[in-house]
Amino acid sequence: MAKEKTLFACTACGFETAKWTGKCPGCGAWNTMEEGVFDPFSKSTGKKVAPKQRPGTGAAAMLLKDIPEDVTVRTSTGVSELDRVLGGGIVEGALMLIGGDPGVGKSTLLLQVCANLARAGKRVLYVSGEESAKQLKLRANRLGIREEQLYVLAENALDAVEEKLNQLQPDVAVIDSVQTMYRPEMASAPGSVSQVRECTSLIMRLCKESGTAIFLVGHVTKDGAIAGPRMLEHMVDVVLYFEGDKMQEYRLLRAVKNRFGSVNELGVFQMTDKGMQVVTNPSEQLLSRRAKGASGSVVFCGLEGSRPLLCDVQALASTSYFGAPRRTVGGADASRVALLLAVLEKRAGQKTYNQDVYINVAGGLELSEPAADLALCMAVVSSLKDMPIGADVAVMGEVGLAGEVRAIPQCDRRVAECQRLGFTTIVLPRENLKRLATPEGIKFMGVDTVMQAISVLF
Repeated sequence: MAKEKTLFACTACGFETAKWTGKCPGCGAWNTMEEGVFDPFSKSTGKKVAPKQRPGTGAAAMLLKDIPEDVTVRTSTGVSELDRVLGGGIVEGALMLIGGDPGVGKSTLLLQVCANLARAGKRVLYVSGEESAKQLKLRANRLGIREEQLYVLAENALDAVEEKLNQLQPDVAVIDSVQTMYRPEMASAPGSVSQVRECTSLIMRLCKESGTAIFLVGHVTKDGAIAGPRMLEHMVDVVLYFEGDKMQEYRLLRAVKNRFGSVNELGVFQMTDKGMQVVTNPSEQLLSRRAKGASGSVVFCGLEGSRPLLCDVQALASTSYFGAPRRTVGGADASRVALLLAVLEKRAGQKTYNQDVYINVAGGLELSEPAADLALCMAVVSSLKDMPIGADVAVMGEVGLAGEVRAIPQCDRRVAECQRLGFTTIVLPRENLKRLATPEGIKFMGVDTVMQAISVLF
């Protein structure tokens, strides 16, 4: 009998070596080498055999002009925020990957989507590799799901899942999760790089051949990235990330890749005892608990994809009793905040060298666009002077190292959202006023520098 050969494979890049190393020779990652068994011999003949690969499609090359232009029909999931993130609904034969921290609500949302689709007359199959059928039944009862046409399969072996998919021919399927699936003919354990890669490749082929749209649930690492090889995100059509602290009620669903729509779209959900509920007016929800009349609070209108969102930017500056003052930032880039504090110190004469500065964006949002610079600066100045900014004032603009305030994109959409929620005064870059019509009831304050913004507001 041929002796099995042990190999060590990197879980980050797939590099294989005969001996264990602390650092992967391929990608340089530490503590990513996992042991596996590699048996290149056939059990019947004892000879080396090539790994089994599925045959190609055998399709002939076609001219681009000869390819028929079929209109893509989208199917609504019954959840408006998810439809928005997907670009209008589910596309036939699409392979979609959704990742997020444990307990954030991935399985709950997808079970609700399956129930909505089954209620609409679609054939739906929910495959779970983590829960039994009885556990899924308990979750469905808790969510109030009583759909009779929703098929459930508790299975880990992908060959058996493939057989069921071919038998049922569902319109939509969910596989929860891809890291628990395995192919029996492979010696590596479920969740390894080779298993995840091969299972995803097989599922992708099933999608394109049968036209079934499939949702894949992906586990994430401690760094927040989807576990498995990076090529997993390249193979699928749509990549969605669930964000938000599971101790808070709001969840953010963000698209980072979408072959059928725009990326960086954002969906806002609220976790309740009845499952995921859509937040129809997120700006109003984010500002509902704002402390009016308090210093260090500024309203900023950001853009998440095509959606304008109003949020409360908060700052607190207090005298430091340590040699190096503290800089604590939540919801914004810490290095960007350090840059803005230096601009305030050098260009605006605001002394922060002896102040502990704390920044927070209420509601769990992450501000990554430079348009939030001016709002962050004004929040810090408001706390330093202990002077509140008016409750009907919104601030937006990019700040440069010279203290200048630069123009921001899509200012008209931001202004329209501010007007809808009753804000009457907007501080924004003067450059934007050249291409912006003044709506009724709105007062614009155009500024060129941070000093001008401080003099206008205080």
